[in-house]
Amino acid sequence: MSEIEITTKIEADVFRKLLNHLDNNKDVQNIELMNLANFCRNCLAKWYMASAEEQGQTLNYDQAREIVYGMPYSEWKSKHQKEATPEQMAAFAARNSNS
Repeated sequence: MSEIEITTKIEADVFRKLLNHLDNNKDVQNIELMNLANFCRNCLAKWYMASAEEQGQTLNYDQAREIVYGMPYSEWKSKHQKEATPEQMAAFAARNSNS
């Protein structure tokens, strides 16, 4: 196996572990991820979709979000997403006004 193939396998494993970690921590809201790390589950889905397209694969945003969320987004949202607090929204706005 080439070094590139090994690296790709490692990266794929890390990505699966990240998705599993997020799945095991559904209480961590996307707004919190955005405020702390400037990315969220939806960002991962967008990156996944873009990478699929780069590889010549057709994948729409809903399909990519289902991969990241482990279920249809609407189902995840109704089960796990809470309304963002005014403080969270203010932090998000402040973070984005500085970029």
